[in-house]
This record gives sequence, C-alpha cells and structure tokens, in this order.
Amino acid sequence: MNLESFSAGWLAPSNRQIMIAGPCSAESEEQLLQTAAALSSSYVNLFRAGIWKPRTRPGAFQGLGSKALPWLIKVKEKFGIPVTTEVANEKHVYEALKYGIDVLWIGARTTANPFAVEEIARALKGKNIPVMVKNPVNPDLKLWIGALERLNNEGITRLAAIHRGFSIFGNSEYRNPPQWEIPLKLKEMFPSLPVISDPSHISGNRHFIPPLMKKAMELSFDGMMVEVHPEPGKAWSDAAQQLTPGDYLANLEKTGWSYSGEAGWSLDLLRHEIDMLDDEILQLFSRRMKISGQIGSYKMQKKLSIFQKNRWRQLLEERIRAGEKKGLTKEFIMRIFDSLHHESVNRQKILTNDCSEEMLQKH
Repeated sequence: MNLESFSAGWLAPSNRQIMIAGPCSAESEEQLLQTAAALSSSYVNLFRAGIWKPRTRPGAFQGLGSKALPWLIKVKEKFGIPVTTEVANEKHVYEALKYGIDVLWIGARTTANPFAVEEIARALKGKNIPVMVKNPVNPDLKLWIGALERLNNEGITRLAAIHRGFSIFGNSEYRNPPQWEIPLKLKEMFPSLPVISDPSHISGNRHFIPPLMKKAMELSFDGMMVEVHPEPGKAWSDAAQQLTPGDYLANLEKTGWSYSGEAGWSLDLLRHEIDMLDDEILQLFSRRMKISGQIGSYKMQKKLSIFQKNRWRQLLEERIRAGEKKGLTKEFIMRIFDSLHHESVNRQKILTNDCSEEMLQKH
C-alpha cells in the first residue's frame, strides 16, 4: 500500500493527534448543535455522528438515515468543524457525498465483508475523500489490511485505521477487548498509516475510557475517536459508553492528549457548560410556575387562601436543609426560594384576582 499520512496537514499538524468526538447517533438537529457547541472550543478537529447504524439484532435503533445529513452540515457551517459519518454501502456513500460530508468511516461489521468494502471503494473511485476503517469484529489483521488495500486500489490514499477492539467469546471487563498487539503490528507494517483509538467501543463503559485513553497515548496512537453526548443517559444508542462534553475535556487534560493550547479554550468550554445548565434551570423554573398555576386554579375552586404561612415556613426550612447538604448557603437558598415563592403567589393572585393588601405586605 502507498498510504498518504492522513494526519499531515489535513486535520491536525503533524505533531498533534487527530481528535474526533460527537454522539454515537444523530437523534435531532438540536442534539447535534448542542453537542457541537460544547465541543467547539475544545480540541476537536472532526465531529462524528452515526446516521446509518448497523445493529446486532432487529428492533434496535438503526439511525435516522439521510434526513440527518443536513444537520451534520449545519454543524460544519455553524462551528467550522469538519464532519464524519459511517457508511456501509454504495447508497450511503452517494448520499454522504451529495451533502458534503468531509470524512467517511467504515464500521467493524462492514470491514469484515470484502464485498461491501469493494462496493464502497468503487463508489468512491476518483473522489479521494479521507476514509477511516475500523478493525473487523474478529481479531483478523489480514482482513483489516485487506479493507484498506481495496480502498487504496481505487485511488483512495487518505486513509486511517480505527482500533475499536475485538469481539471474543467469554467474559471480559471490556465490551471489545483491545488486544493491543494487533493495531501495534499494523503500525509497524505501515508506519505512514495513522491509527486512531476508539476507547468508547473498546470499553462499552464510560468509566473505563480514561485509562484506555492513557494507554493509547502511551502507545503513540495518532488520535482518538470518543463518543460524546450532552445527556448520555438519554442516548438512543450506546448510552453507557458516551461522555458528556465536560468529561471529554477533563479526560483530555488528565490523560495528557495534546490539544490546541489556545488561551481560554478550556474557559470557553466551561462557559458552554454553564450556558447549558442555565437553560436547564430556566426550563425547571418554567415547569415549576406551570404547576403553581395549577395549584392556584385548585385553590380558587376550593376557595382556599393563596398564602398559607405554615406551608411556606415548612417548605423553606426543608429547602435550606437540603441546600446546605449540597454546599449552598442559607442566605442563597432563602433568596432563590423567596423569589420563586413571590412569583408563584403573583401567578396565583392573577388567577384568583386576590389583590388584598395583606398579601402584598406579606410578600
């Protein structure tokens, strides 16, 4: 194989790693934009999201397909990050190229099928778009090399290999044990071929990702592909192995992977995290006020007083105790909940037309 170095000058400087991050699956335009916004100030030179998902068993979420391609393009346009997605057949290739996807990757199941790889390679002939090839499901180095050779034979020279671990029979702490000797042998055979680590698929569990990242760095891998989701627990696929954007950044710092080094990059990401938290807080406030309105309607029907002094004192005492256990001061809790209570009373007052002077004096 005559393999051009994927890392040199295309995505990352020759002395830096290729950092790929994004959700396992595209679920909505909002989800992709939210993830990209949180990642845009960190060291990411390729944004990933699966839109065609080959699943082990029928009935699992298989991706949203071509309808998600414009969302990826919007990520690229808005944040200036190149985008990548998985392709498994000729039709996927044509759709991805039509929309302007920057980089393609071939998944483990597809790599294991020479006919499928040949079909993809023919569809890419003359395009020379960068293509990343994941190792096959089974620990078969020749099959992995064969997939790269089929692409290279059709003129695809910007190639990279992705090590995502291998399936084995029996128990393991990892979803796909790494068997490091196989990707290291590939690196030895083809020194100019970038080999990228995929700790998300190796681990299957976000808690194992940091040590796997560190191990890949120590073994001089050329980059990393990590699954990142704004709310991993709610992800439609592979929820257990996805990190939040904040955890992705923290693990980069802890494990020593190189990043942009630009002043303020980590501050910007933390500010993105604050922005997302503030949005969640505002949504919770809105829900709280809607429930307060429902309570006001009930009080009006039952001719109950809006202000119930004993209930308010009990609620405030409980909130102060709970807040102090979480490291918040009594004064802060009192200010927040006094404001919330005042707004709730105002909303209920509007419903019941109760504008008594006593109410206003008490609040």
